[in-house]
Amino acid sequence: RENFIHLCNPHLEKMKEDILYHFALGTGTHDFPALFGDVKFVCVGGSPSRMKAFIAYIAEELGLGSPGCDYPNICAGTDRYAMYKVGPVLSVSHGMGIPSISIMLHELIKLLYHAKCSNITIIRIGTSGGIGLEPGSVVITRQSVDATFKPQLEQVVLGKTVIRSTNLDEQLAQELMQCSKEIGQFNTVIGNTMCTLDFYEGQGRLDGAICLYDEEEKLQYLKKAYDSGVRNIEMESSVFAAMCNLSGVKAAVVCVTLLNRLEGDQISSSHDVLVEYQQRPQKLVGYFIKKCLGKA
Repeated sequence: RENFIHLCNPHLEKMKEDILYHFALGTGTHDFPALFGDVKFVCVGGSPSRMKAFIAYIAEELGLGSPGCDYPNICAGTDRYAMYKVGPVLSVSHGMGIPSISIMLHELIKLLYHAKCSNITIIRIGTSGGIGLEPGSVVITRQSVDATFKPQLEQVVLGKTVIRSTNLDEQLAQELMQCSKEIGQFNTVIGNTMCTLDFYEGQGRLDGAICLYDEEEKLQYLKKAYDSGVRNIEMESSVFAAMCNLSGVKAAVVCVTLLNRLEGDQISSSHDVLVEYQQRPQKLVGYFIKKCLGKA
C-alpha cells in the first residue's frame, strides 16, 4: 500500500509555485518527480561534510557509485543546507538546534510531497551526550523528551502555545535495534532522548560562559533524567519527531554518544576516536537500508 506524504497546509494547493528558498529549489524551476520521485530513504544530520561522507558511504554499500566518485550538492545555490542523492537515498544537512532543523524539515517535507514520494523513512543520524553509557554507545530514540522529561514539543504559534507529540515509530526502532545486533560491532540501546534549546546551561554543563548552579545540582538533574529513561541529550529530536508525525512519515533518531555526561562536560577523546564514533550511526543506518533493499 502506498503511503504518501501528508501536508498539514491547505494553502499550498492555491500556490502557482512553491519556492523552497533555503534549498535554492522551486517547483517552477525544477522537476521534483524526476529529481526525487524514487527516494525511499532520507537521512539527515547536522554537518554538511558528514552528510556528504554518508552519501559516499551508502553509494559504496549499495554498489551504486565508483570509488572516489564526487557527489554534487543539490543545494549548491545556497549555503544554508547541503543535499546529496544516490539511488533511493537522500542525504541532507540540518544545522544545529531546533530552529535550523525545523526550517529544513518544512522544505524537505514539501519537496517529498511535490516529488510524489511514497513509503518514505526519515532517519536523523548524529552525535549526542550520553547519560550512564560508555562513550561510543549508539542510542535509538524511543521518545524525544523536553528538559522536564515530557514527551512533547511546546511551540508558540500565533501567540498561542501548541503542544505536539514527539513519539517515534516503535517498529522502526526495533528493526534498527535488530540490525545493530546483526552487525555486532558496538553497544546500542533504545532509550529516551532529551532535546534541549541550548548546549550549555540547557544541558546542565559547568563549562559555559554562564553557569549559576553547582556540580551537585547538575548531577542531581542528570540522574533524574536517567531515572526517567533518558539515555542521551541533543538539540533536534523533538521537532524532528513532531513534524514527521504530523506528515505521516516513519521516522527514527540514531545518535552516537561522545561522552558520559555523568563523568564530565568536555569531549576529550582523540580526533581519530571521534571520527570512528561518528561513523557508527552511518554503519547502522547503512546496514538497515541495505537490508530493506535486499542487499545485506
